Amino acid sequence: MGAEPQYDVVVIGAGFGGLYAVHRFGEQGLDVLGLEQADDVGGVWYWNRYPGARCDCESYYYSYAFDDGLQQDWNWSLRYSEQPEILSYLKHVADRFDLRRRYRFGARVAAAHFDESLGGWRLRTTDGFETTTRSLVTAMGCLSQVNWPDIPGLRDFQGRLFHTAQWPHDPVDFRGRRVGVIGTGASAVQAIPRIAEQAEHLTVFQRTANWVLPAWNRPTDPDFDAWVKANYAEIRARCLASGGAVPFDPPEQSALEVSDAAREAAYQAFWDQGGMRFFSAFTDLFSDERANRTAQDFVRAHILRTVRDPATAQRLIPNDHPIGVKRPPLDDDYYETFNRPNVTLVDVRSAPIREVAGHVLRTADAAYDLDDLVVATGFDAITGALLAIDVRGRGGVRLADRWAEGPKSYLGLGIAGFPNLFTVTGPLSPSVLANMPTAVEQHVDWIADCLEHMRTRGVATVEATETAEAAWVAESDAAVAHTLYPKADGSWYFGANIPGKPRRFGVYVGGFAAYRERCLEVAQRGYEGFRLGAGPNG
Repeated sequence: MGAEPQYDVVVIGAGFGGLYAVHRFGEQGLDVLGLEQADDVGGVWYWNRYPGARCDCESYYYSYAFDDGLQQDWNWSLRYSEQPEILSYLKHVADRFDLRRRYRFGARVAAAHFDESLGGWRLRTTDGFETTTRSLVTAMGCLSQVNWPDIPGLRDFQGRLFHTAQWPHDPVDFRGRRVGVIGTGASAVQAIPRIAEQAEHLTVFQRTANWVLPAWNRPTDPDFDAWVKANYAEIRARCLASGGAVPFDPPEQSALEVSDAAREAAYQAFWDQGGMRFFSAFTDLFSDERANRTAQDFVRAHILRTVRDPATAQRLIPNDHPIGVKRPPLDDDYYETFNRPNVTLVDVRSAPIREVAGHVLRTADAAYDLDDLVVATGFDAITGALLAIDVRGRGGVRLADRWAEGPKSYLGLGIAGFPNLFTVTGPLSPSVLANMPTAVEQHVDWIADCLEHMRTRGVATVEATETAEAAWVAESDAAVAHTLYPKADGSWYFGANIPGKPRRFGVYVGGFAAYRERCLEVAQRGYEGFRLGAGPNG
């Protein structure tokens, strides 16, 4: 008889997914260990502390549903929560359910190897800690592996250098400073207005313009908060039945079957509500280019009305992708910021950044003296955190080799050749196209039920079959092929923001509700598409 693994399950990560997984598995009576590279809980909200960092889902549903006492006791101060409040919430959850005692912090996982003689996983962290576990659950988030651009001399910048995803814990004072921001994605869109309020001068280096929608953030209305708490059961049920795991009514009409006046009124109504609900105006905004252009026209007119300098306004209008097929950032004064006399927009698509030398950033046609440089180039998304670990499955096969042509998974939960490895909101699940707390709870609950199924039936290993995985990859690829998402050049959904990364759309676009039903059916059919094994000693 070989030695038993030290733990029933190890969870990597301490954000929304990791905390709930550690809690849920612990409630099952499993011996669980959490590993987290940071020195406390929070996940993406631990690291992303840049000015203006805020969620783009509304607070009342960007939260846990698993405990009604938690829902009733916690009070959100804003419609869209900002980073400090979300981090406080996750710390409260860790305290309330005594989760830190199950964690080892400051533990970045370097290697995870499946040991067939053990029937489990051997793990090693960068600080030398080693352990074994029967099952491994990765909950590191889809947006956690930081992407630093390959700009000559960038790391040797002689001023203060920041990345939005690795922000200092102490506040950064930009008063009297000449600041440059590289990037105009979601993090940059939130940070730029706040930095502009302080900086002597802000230079924004933009390669790709983004369609930015309003959030209309404001303090939580007490009457609305009371209504939410009285109706949480219905709200959560609506999230589970929704394509985006959000409690909103789906659209019913095509943008092309209404009059121009009715279409304009609909867009204005959703614009006035704010947030991602804008895309609930019509059924075909993600499937028909003509319909999508009507939404583009509406937002384009807003930009032209708002930004006073015509040349700057034109540079802020995207011309290379339909609206919505890249994650649309939310902010309330992004476009207005470019009316400030201390803000300059530089187009680095026509004049690329060449190098950073000393305090100077040089493009193809100009040089900019800067005191501070903020890099807002996002993440190696969806697969980056997993591939940063030396993950090896049966026969020592490296996950990086298995995914050499793009990520493959079954339901975004399991990977063929990697037994007892579960990925929370993994590649080819709805992940970033669904409200994340709802998505992670659905995944963790499914994994917990699977682990219980294994325990009660004496099953030692569960592993996606190659046939089921191939069919799911094909289904996921086919689903996105019928949308406008492939029209976006450089989208991180495809991994195109990372040089050399294989292109595959990493998200299942068939909708969260349909996906959830599929997962339930798979479980009800005895984990159809998974191979259940007796293990080395069975």
